[in-house]
Amino acid sequence: MSYFDEMGAEDDLRDPYETYSAWLRQQDNEALIRKHHDAERVFRRTGITFAVYGQDEAEERLIPFDIVPRIISAREWRRLSQGIEQRVVAINAFLEDIYSKQEIIRAGVLPESIIAGNAAFLPEMMNFRPPQGVYTHIIGTDIVRTGPDKFYVLEDNARTPSGVSYMLENRSAMIRLFPELFRANRIKNVENYPDLLRQSLESVAPPACSGKPTVAVLTPGIYNSAYFEHAFLADNMGVDLVEGSDLQVSGGRICMRTTQGMKPIDVIYRRVDDAFLDPLTFNPDSMLGVPGIMDVYRNGGITIANAPGTGIADDKALYTYMPDIVKFYTGSKPLLENVPTWRCVEKDSLAHVLDNLQDLVVKEVHGSGGYGMLIGPTATKEEREAFAAKLRKHPENYIAQPTLSLSTCPVFTEQGLAPRHVDLRPFVLMGGDKVRIVPGGLTRVALKEGSLVVNSSQGGGTKDTWVLNDD
Repeated sequence: MSYFDEMGAEDDLRDPYETYSAWLRQQDNEALIRKHHDAERVFRRTGITFAVYGQDEAEERLIPFDIVPRIISAREWRRLSQGIEQRVVAINAFLEDIYSKQEIIRAGVLPESIIAGNAAFLPEMMNFRPPQGVYTHIIGTDIVRTGPDKFYVLEDNARTPSGVSYMLENRSAMIRLFPELFRANRIKNVENYPDLLRQSLESVAPPACSGKPTVAVLTPGIYNSAYFEHAFLADNMGVDLVEGSDLQVSGGRICMRTTQGMKPIDVIYRRVDDAFLDPLTFNPDSMLGVPGIMDVYRNGGITIANAPGTGIADDKALYTYMPDIVKFYTGSKPLLENVPTWRCVEKDSLAHVLDNLQDLVVKEVHGSGGYGMLIGPTATKEEREAFAAKLRKHPENYIAQPTLSLSTCPVFTEQGLAPRHVDLRPFVLMGGDKVRIVPGGLTRVALKEGSLVVNSSQGGGTKDTWVLNDD
């Protein structure tokens, strides 16, 4: 299978990489090896790790960082950002509709079963409109590329998308290691993301807020796999990082303990899953959330970002309807296409998938992180047969997609550059005033030769993503 190389061959270099390639040809390989090890030391000293559950020998891992940037032209980014904005606006409109009049179901665009039987749908959110009508304050849209102008949305992350801290630390490391590259290239800024995030969160303050909004980040605690990111974002926004035990309901508000007494919070950026957010409404055994927070929320005393119940937009079965959802709410065809997808719950689709497992990628509709999936071309006959049994037993739990010829970007190895498959997670902020999209995002890279799995929990790494500025 042939793959689109985003840098291009040495004798047919693509325009975005010209300046970088000219610089690279002048570099000594031994010096680059030292820079590569310097980057490792920087990340280890900073404490940029993630937890891998169920693997005692490696509870905390360093996410591998590649020193060769991924470079996107201004023209490519304009097209991508327009499509991303259209999609996230449609997702927010869908959530507002599905928790109120459900007109998309009445119109026959979406089957009622995909909502009614979905564990991520929260009846507690019915007929409640969050402040400013914003459900998805922070979204990560995963995008793959197969050719010069062929971009596809692989999945939507509307619940609690992670990875933005790695995007920011990648940029910080590159500026530190290669300052001359930033003088020679006009690269759009991502370092202001924490300021944009805070502005976006402040713009959706609840009715009870009077004055400058107080924002806090709610974390499950130090044992969460993304705790580094929670602390990083709170610190860089200049807001408090709190746990459920730090908060309580007082006077119809959510208040946090401070040295000056209890202080009301206006906006909580929560990194706690729905089920654990409020033991009085959801899981009664939860020790991570705040008892009574949902009542305060419904009464206008707090804004929760992202809103409870947004996880239904992450469902991979719902993903198959996204082109129809975009058109229903925006009146236009999607600017960014979905990857062609078979719904295994449909009899004909299931038959096709079972007959072609060796060529397909099969995913759990509620899966994430690269788990619970089958990559047909790299699976053994025994693995495919075992997965086929799962499909026959619970076809409603799976969707299938073709094995895409994902684009590659060069990574640095001690033997020289080598192509590896990549995807892209741009981060979108939806406030009460406007949509903000950070130029670029987090490029994840499958560091194992031939692998298509980019997730850090599955051995993937990350790169700095440059969007060139032609202004």
